[in-house]
Amino acid sequence: MLTATTFRSVEGAYVALLRLATKQPEHRIDARGNSALEVLGVSFQLPDPRQRLPYLAERKVNVVFQFAEALWFLAGRRDLEMIGHYAPKMRASSVDGVHVGGSAYGYTLFTPADGAQHSPFDQALELLRHETDSKRAYLPVFSAQELADRSNPDVACLAGLHLLARGGHLHMVCNMRANDLDCGLLSDVFSFTVIQEYAAIQLGLALGTYTHTIGSAHVNDHSANRVRRVLNEVDNRPAPTTFLFPAMPQNTTAATITEVLTHEEALRTNEIRYSLDTIQRLPLAPYWQQVVMLFELYRQIKSDEVTQVDPHLMAALDPGLRWLMERRWPACAAAAAGGAQ
Repeated sequence: MLTATTFRSVEGAYVALLRLATKQPEHRIDARGNSALEVLGVSFQLPDPRQRLPYLAERKVNVVFQFAEALWFLAGRRDLEMIGHYAPKMRASSVDGVHVGGSAYGYTLFTPADGAQHSPFDQALELLRHETDSKRAYLPVFSAQELADRSNPDVACLAGLHLLARGGHLHMVCNMRANDLDCGLLSDVFSFTVIQEYAAIQLGLALGTYTHTIGSAHVNDHSANRVRRVLNEVDNRPAPTTFLFPAMPQNTTAATITEVLTHEEALRTNEIRYSLDTIQRLPLAPYWQQVVMLFELYRQIKSDEVTQVDPHLMAALDPGLRWLMERRWPACAAAAAGGAQ
C-alpha cells in the first residue's frame, strides 16, 4: 500500500521538504520572475492535525496572522481590510485594492455560489451526514476560469479539499497545485487543519488524519538564507522544542467564529483595549479567549508601539503560543523576561 510520509507535526514535514527541495531539487524554475528550486508531486500526512505549528527560533512563525487567516477563511471573507492588516504584502496581489482574489479560499468554500442556498462547505457536510462513506465531499477551489487571465496576480494555489468520514473520524486530503515551502506551506497547513477540525465538530466526528499533496513544491531563492538557518538550527539543536496544541471546543459553531471576529475587529481598529480580566470574562471558551489574547497583544505591538506588552497576558498564554510570540516580537520577549523576575 502506498502512503504519504507521516510526521508527528507540521514542523517535521516542513523541515523534510525544505531539505528535499534544496538538497535534491528536480528543477530550477523562474515563474513570473520568482527563481526557485523545485520538486514535483510530494505529499505528507499528519496523524494529529492539531500539531499544526513549528517551534523553530529561526522561522519565527507569526501565529497571530495564522489565526487571523484561519478565521478569515472560516467566515467566508475576501476583504483586504482585515487580512491586509496582518499581512500587508497581500495588498500587492489585489486587483482592486479592496478584495483578495484566488487566495481568498474561504470565500470559495464558505460563500454560496450564485443561485445556491448553501455554501459548498455546508453542502459537503450535509452529504456526509446522510452518506457517511461518501467519496464526493470534495471542495474545489482552483477554477479553470483562472487560466483565462494570464495577468492575474493572485491565482489560487489550493486546488481543493477532500473530506472523508471513515470509522468515526473526519479525514482530510488537501491538493495544492503549488506550495512555497518556506512561506505558504506553514500557513496553509495551519488554516486547512483548523477547517478540518471545525468540520469534524459540526459532524460530531473525531479528528482524523490530514494529508497534504503538492504538485510544485518549491523554495524561492529569496528564502534561501532563512532556509539555511532553519536547517542549521535543526541539525545542531540537542532536541526539538515541542508543545501540544489544544483541541478546539466541541461547542464551536459559526456563531463562535462571528463572535471572535467581532472582538478581532474592535482590537484591529483600536476601538477597545482588553485586560486579561476582561478577556477571561468574555462568553467564550478558554481556547477562543487565547485567540483574543493574541489579537490584543498584536494591538499593543502595532497600535501602542510598546517596548513591552502586558506581562499578565503573556503569562496567561498557552505555553506554545507564548514561545512563538516571544521569538517573533521583542516586546513580547521583554514582557516574558520581566514577568520571570
